[in-house]
Amino acid sequence: MTNNRRDFLKNSAVIAAGVAAMPTILSAGCSPNEKITVGLIGARGQGWSNMEAFLRQKNVECAAICDVDQRVIDKRIADTEKIQGKKPDQYKDFRKLLERKDIDVIINGTPDHWHCIPTIYACEAGKDVYTEKPLANSIEETNLMVKAVKRYKSVVQVGQWQRSDPHWKAAVDYLHAGNIGRIRSVRAWSFVGWKTSIPVVPDEPTPDGVDYDMWLGPAPSRPYNKNRFHASFRWYWDYAGGVMCDWGVHLLDYALYGMNEYVPKSIVSSGGKYAFPTDDMQTPDTMMAMYDFGSFGLLWDHTIGIYGAQFKNRGHGVAFFGEYGTLVVDRGGWEVIPETKSTGKKDGFEGMPLQPSTGKGLDLHVANFLDCVKTRNKPNCDIEIGAHIARFAHLGNISYRLGRKLNWDGDKQEFINDPEANTYLKTNYRAPWELPKV
Repeated sequence: MTNNRRDFLKNSAVIAAGVAAMPTILSAGCSPNEKITVGLIGARGQGWSNMEAFLRQKNVECAAICDVDQRVIDKRIADTEKIQGKKPDQYKDFRKLLERKDIDVIINGTPDHWHCIPTIYACEAGKDVYTEKPLANSIEETNLMVKAVKRYKSVVQVGQWQRSDPHWKAAVDYLHAGNIGRIRSVRAWSFVGWKTSIPVVPDEPTPDGVDYDMWLGPAPSRPYNKNRFHASFRWYWDYAGGVMCDWGVHLLDYALYGMNEYVPKSIVSSGGKYAFPTDDMQTPDTMMAMYDFGSFGLLWDHTIGIYGAQFKNRGHGVAFFGEYGTLVVDRGGWEVIPETKSTGKKDGFEGMPLQPSTGKGLDLHVANFLDCVKTRNKPNCDIEIGAHIARFAHLGNISYRLGRKLNWDGDKQEFINDPEANTYLKTNYRAPWELPKV
């Protein structure tokens, strides 16, 4: 083993140990009076997982929970009382929750089409925000949210928690040190093997206890259909962007971070509903998007219904193909596989054995955010990072929906000589909701 490789392994272990201890260190440094009071908007899936991570930290209290579904509220009120010994207040209208002067932090766990308005309103109200990814459901909303955070000076952490997981950062540090030579190809993928078809079902009356009009919010008015409600919202363009805007923002974020490039020159996507052509999903179950940066290409690849046995059952990941070897990273860890035949093969290059994950990425991300709430420092996944990758994912989806290659002007934040494509950048809100003015 080379000295450089020994040093890297040693340093990585030190970094991982330090970051893994972060929640304890941060909490230990706070006095009992430095309690942070949290309000949760959107309490079912990831929103509740985020709330649990907050409550695992010391000196955090949930004061209020807001959701459009009374069944969800009742369950989460009971769950919260079990954890903290005290019932939070409940709301169905997030604006009432934001009026609370005693709440310091808002967790925005709503569907994608609701990320923009509550986040900006929370910043206006002087709150700090932990918001789910992708940052917004359109590039226009994304840019407006960046503007709002700059104006109101709020601390905003986007829920791309891999930004706080040390093994992802260690992999990028290894890349940036030039260890695998020049990289001209990057691939990110998500094979969603657990996901099955969504059969077409008829519309039906809204269930008791659900404020469906509030759930729709700025999205188009449609009759209630259980396929579109709760977790299934992700597969409909009105509310989200499918796998690309779910897993894609996590993985493509590190693809860009590893290359230290964020603005592609062009995008071309293809795919469709190849697995379940007649089911109710609108977003593609199979898709590839190729981003050209001029000096390297980045390929996004997703499928629903298979895990991808050809990747040794690595259902997701990012691979950087270098002259000396390929670095592969996923939530389980990272490794480097040396090249055996390459025009740029490096004699004696040993690669890197698997460097495992801590498995504490979400807790570390929340700890980092809470520390920044107190120090006013920039969090690990601030608004700019979240904005870069949200735009990037939307570019791939827009190319898919139009069925053609698009050229992007990152400075102007628009497609080049393409008025039709530029209409997809905008958000058309349903009255009485309006895009916030910042």
